[in-house]
Amino acid sequence: MLRIEFGTEDLNRLRLAESVHPLWETALSLQLLQNRHGALVFDPWRRKARADLDDEGLTGTTAALMRICPHAEYFPDFLTPRTGDTSLEAGLDAVLSTPRARLGQELGRLYPDRCMPASVRRLAEGDLAALHWLGEALRRFHSVAVAPYQDAIRAEVAADLPYRSQAALTSGAEGLLASYQSELIRRDGALECAYPIEWELSLDGRPLHLIPSFFCTRWPVTLADPGLPPVLVLPLAPAPGWLDRTRPQSGTLDSLGRLLGHTRAQVLDVLDRPMSTGGIAAELYLAPASASRHAAVLREAGLISSHRRRHQVLHRRTSLGEALLNGEPGTAK
Repeated sequence: MLRIEFGTEDLNRLRLAESVHPLWETALSLQLLQNRHGALVFDPWRRKARADLDDEGLTGTTAALMRICPHAEYFPDFLTPRTGDTSLEAGLDAVLSTPRARLGQELGRLYPDRCMPASVRRLAEGDLAALHWLGEALRRFHSVAVAPYQDAIRAEVAADLPYRSQAALTSGAEGLLASYQSELIRRDGALECAYPIEWELSLDGRPLHLIPSFFCTRWPVTLADPGLPPVLVLPLAPAPGWLDRTRPQSGTLDSLGRLLGHTRAQVLDVLDRPMSTGGIAAELYLAPASASRHAAVLREAGLISSHRRRHQVLHRRTSLGEALLNGEPGTAK
């Protein structure tokens, strides 16, 4: 059980995030690939994510990330930094700026009684090449296993947030906490919830941030270091069948992914309206340089066109790209 000391004065400091955090989603989806939690809800996603990761040549990279972020009672806090910006790139900048001493301490906790793998040891020592690999590995994993499901994630947040907001508007912070009655119990000056270990957290006057999460299952999650800004990640609990309901053209995109590459298929999919390279990067949680490279390849293939508008270059699908996306390549001339 997790017990968070929570007095009346803490109610005024309670905060609710309005969206998921991309690095929490990355870490928790990595863990979902290592367990069978929420099988009815997430097994279709597991099968698709594993296939897509394999198609993108990321099976080995994913296995290496799992050595850093295992499904266990503990995983390093530096992988889920608390930032004021919910963009993936801001989060990755914070991850890669982790002090060397903290890297060594947190990664050392993963291997207290056994030899640390060489790749993890280099990261723990703050090796620049290892840190660069980590940033790119997290970015690529997110682009395949998380970003394609943004429509489903946004739909869950859009359904959940008004409910929480109405509870807070009607009954204040007490009402907000009461809306989590299936996850949280307020008792004897504390918040309590199911947890894999016995754990107590003291807020010491700091605000508690509640963060919704699509890939969080079974119980809420908090940070291991009580000295870090307190957060509580809470499950959005999507219903079974969410993958089929929110991606009606998944079969076409799967086929395009095998033809073009998974990320380029996603780029083609979002370009039903003019969009800048920065817009593509933000929509799909890609690095701007990566979005630019994918757009260039699609443009050279005649699948998108690009034109300058003031200080931006805007991209959009061509008729050939439209026909290919709709599964009608024979109609494109």
